[in-house]
Amino acid sequence: MAVIYLEFTYTVSPKEPGTDILIAQLGEAGFESFVETETGVQAYIPKDDWNKEMLDSVQILNSNICSITYSKNEILPKNWNAEWEQAFTPIEIGNTCVVRAPFHNKRNVPYELVIEPKMSFGTGHHETTHMLLEYILETDWERQTVLDMGCGTAVLAILAEKRGAIKLDAIDIDPWCVENAQENADRNTCSNITVALGGADILAKESTYDTIIANINRNILLQDMAAYKQCLKPGGKLYISGFYLDDLSILQDCCNKLGLSFVDNKQRANWIAAKFVN
Repeated sequence: MAVIYLEFTYTVSPKEPGTDILIAQLGEAGFESFVETETGVQAYIPKDDWNKEMLDSVQILNSNICSITYSKNEILPKNWNAEWEQAFTPIEIGNTCVVRAPFHNKRNVPYELVIEPKMSFGTGHHETTHMLLEYILETDWERQTVLDMGCGTAVLAILAEKRGAIKLDAIDIDPWCVENAQENADRNTCSNITVALGGADILAKESTYDTIIANINRNILLQDMAAYKQCLKPGGKLYISGFYLDDLSILQDCCNKLGLSFVDNKQRANWIAAKFVN
């Protein structure tokens, strides 16, 4: 079954700096993703992970910094493909890569990725995916073995294979994503991508990779970083995204303690993608 999420819609007054503080504290409490609105923020968490005691640690809800009200809704799995078709335009990454839908005209660029998201995340529109696509275009992937954690549509693994990677494992906890990732890999004639259902717990201890890409969220990254380190070859590269600028130092500390050295980062809006070396 697809993952069912709870959506919390927060109205924050005044919006700043209350919204930034709220997002940071909700992230620490276990919320996975956020969408800022004109009046505050929408926060999402898998229904199976939710319990009402989580909000006890969100201090700003009981402070006088700002006024916060919220409502909660259950979000059933969406048909992202239907929504995407209504407004999607092709995504251009520099002059060399385009991410388009099957119903768009072909583009004359070195890397043309044809992605149909269905229920999955990862079209190149979101800042995190866009930055990781940029990293992939900047890096040599010839003969690389690659792990794509939280693969969504598998758009990152697909570009990595087109750039020369020879063995890629694409993993996601959502069955819809696994199905869609395989469809997109086939659609882009990628034969080196193996798609699997699960999280870091399914990584074989004997598996090693030249490069690991993880576009998830801060809490999962912190939780699974040691597993990534164990699977990364000496000198291997780790690319992470799915978190905010305020979280970068926390993730750097986590990586440094494991022996992963910070190289650089990209920023789009308040989202961050970062590169580390083992």
